[in-house]
Amino acid sequence: MKGNLIIRNARVVTPIGQEAVKGKKMGELQELPGVTIAIKEGRILYIGDGMGCPEIPDAEHIDAEGKVALPGFVDSHTHLIFGGFRPDEFEWRLKGDTYMSIMERGGGIQSTVNATKDASEDELVKKAQWFLDRMGEMGVTTVEVKSGYGLDFETELKMLKVIARLKEEEKTVIDIVSTFLGAHAVPPEYKGKTSEFVDLLIEMLPEFKEYAKFCDVFCEKNVFEIEDSRRLLQAAREQGFKLKLHADEIVTLGGGELSAELKAVSADHLLHVSDEGIKKMAQEGVVATLLPLTAFALKEPYAPARKFIEAGCAVALATDLNPGSCFSGSIPLTIALACIYMNMTIEETITALTLNGAAALDMADEIGSIEVGKRGDIVLLGSDNYRVLPYYVGMNCVQATIFNGNLVASNP
Repeated sequence: MKGNLIIRNARVVTPIGQEAVKGKKMGELQELPGVTIAIKEGRILYIGDGMGCPEIPDAEHIDAEGKVALPGFVDSHTHLIFGGFRPDEFEWRLKGDTYMSIMERGGGIQSTVNATKDASEDELVKKAQWFLDRMGEMGVTTVEVKSGYGLDFETELKMLKVIARLKEEEKTVIDIVSTFLGAHAVPPEYKGKTSEFVDLLIEMLPEFKEYAKFCDVFCEKNVFEIEDSRRLLQAAREQGFKLKLHADEIVTLGGGELSAELKAVSADHLLHVSDEGIKKMAQEGVVATLLPLTAFALKEPYAPARKFIEAGCAVALATDLNPGSCFSGSIPLTIALACIYMNMTIEETITALTLNGAAALDMADEIGSIEVGKRGDIVLLGSDNYRVLPYYVGMNCVQATIFNGNLVASNP
């Protein structure tokens, strides 16, 4: 992909910087009307009034008159590699069953583990490709993808190989960041022996380092509690993995505090995080990745976004697309929920889905803002007013998605 593109007459709206934006500064966006953006070989080369725009041979040209240009959206938490589907469990929850009670009766993650073990690599690639295409249409240019529906060496390796294949597929139009989440659930054969399963996962780590940037753990009561989570993540860090946590999703366990202790890149979910956890995460610069679609689907309270922001923490937003608790990768609905129910401003929400999402993947120096030197990942809205994003509740107002300087998706 040559990645040579010139966009003229755009209204650029972007956060600025090479690292996460914290606290109230999340609401500060740079807005530049009538701008020309030149991208050469996938990198932003020029941003200005057009008078000094360099010549780029063979460049494509887009007239963005009347359109807002935003950085490409970064979906920094998904589980989009899986076998099977679980619509029956969704119906059970509507009738009152809880997420944990479904897990205890053999459903939940274990159900998807069984289906994923039975699926071939080709089947998993085909299914994931469909989701990636839909994400591109909604403006996503970088997505994090986790393993975790294997819980044994062979299936976890299969999932990580599928992610690696997707990165290389010519059909894949967005960037993918890989995470090893072997500690997603305790398999039935290790019931009551969680510590032994963690020992096994630690043994797996060297085999998976070439496939995954991050190691993650479902740090939750009756799953992987604090000491087992700490032991796994410390071992992962020694192997060169960067760290993430599913933290304080179901109960207040201390996952937020653990993420700060280990200086993790991000802690995610955080519906029931303690005030002390928020304070420590802010002090240590841990990105709080909040997942409003999951709270919506589970009928749970939303994560306390305003508390994080008031404490000076960096907040990111992601979809948590998965086959169980949140079968949705909707960026438009994520934006609406963040603004309506989590009381985030649209400016904070844009920062959370761009530069802070990039920071949650340790990529803020590469993507997440429209700045010279960064990758040419840009979203064009079908409007000159970015405030339409939550106003179009659950509707896609992205007109074009540009990844690495190439137009990869367009909508009427």
